[in-house]
Amino acid sequence: MSVITIEDIAHVRFAAPDLTKMQAFLTDFGLENWMDNDGFLYGKGSDGAPFSHSTEQGSAGFRGLGLRANSIEELERLAQHENVPVQALEAPGGGHVVRLQDPDGFCVEVVSGQSFSSVQHLSEGPARNSAAHKARLRSAVRLKPGPSHVRRLGHCVLNVSDFRTSERWYKDRFGFITSDEIEASSGTAIGAFMRCDRGDQPTDHHTLFLTQLPEKPGFMHAAFEVACLDDLMLGHAHLKAQKRQAAWGIGRHVLGSQIFDYWKDPWGHELEHWTDGDLFTASDGSNTATVDDLLSVQWGMPNPVFAGALRPSPGVLSFVLSLNAKLRSFFRRSSAQSQNNRA
Repeated sequence: MSVITIEDIAHVRFAAPDLTKMQAFLTDFGLENWMDNDGFLYGKGSDGAPFSHSTEQGSAGFRGLGLRANSIEELERLAQHENVPVQALEAPGGGHVVRLQDPDGFCVEVVSGQSFSSVQHLSEGPARNSAAHKARLRSAVRLKPGPSHVRRLGHCVLNVSDFRTSERWYKDRFGFITSDEIEASSGTAIGAFMRCDRGDQPTDHHTLFLTQLPEKPGFMHAAFEVACLDDLMLGHAHLKAQKRQAAWGIGRHVLGSQIFDYWKDPWGHELEHWTDGDLFTASDGSNTATVDDLLSVQWGMPNPVFAGALRPSPGVLSFVLSLNAKLRSFFRRSSAQSQNNRA
């Protein structure tokens, strides 16, 4: 049993050397944004959360993620378990925070008691006519160009040095449930999509995705839900017109089923627009999936890994990732054995 369960992801934090430049990007991305008196740049969607994206002045980099506890009592229980204080959260919305470091040193801020504003109205978009059903009669589709309308932050993806260690750390504290575990080969897991445990209340296919890739541990992307498919497409056209850097999309994922569109901020941090994702309850169980499932699309742009003249086959990629995971595991065990012998 975990120490607490969490309600959702709360925010992601970054640093950047030019907040005005970041502010212009967030505007194009569709986040309402502003700078506070302490020089922090905050961005938010229309879900009423006080902020979901934060940037401080400094060398460009990822500074951590926030998770939302169900209550201040759960926050206090977590603080007692970790032997750390509950502090006032000095950020929009106030509330309280417990700050932890995960096994790779990523800052994890667990928050509770923030003040939310009213949820803003969000258009569902025009009704759709299909071959089987005509829902839109005697009216035309006329869309207003501009940035996407971001609803909320949905998930964050981290590359970790040891998947099993990080998975255990997050599950023991926050009660995450695996939706899909990724195996590079039979019995060799290199990551997992994990959702919140909200009982019989459906929740996103994943709030956190941990993966163990050959590169150094670090931030991979954060994903923001937008109003609908038309809104995602309009946002794509707007970002392209503003000459922002596209990363991957548009397409529909296999795992999680989201329609996705990835972009990079001015310092290369990847942010995703998505819509129409899967929702599961705690009782919907867990699955295993392949690297091909992870990187393939049901339709749309192929993953950049599979683009270009030297693209690997899914089989070769799975072999390389599996070998990397096994070698890392071997050297970790050897290192631990050496330390035990010296002791």
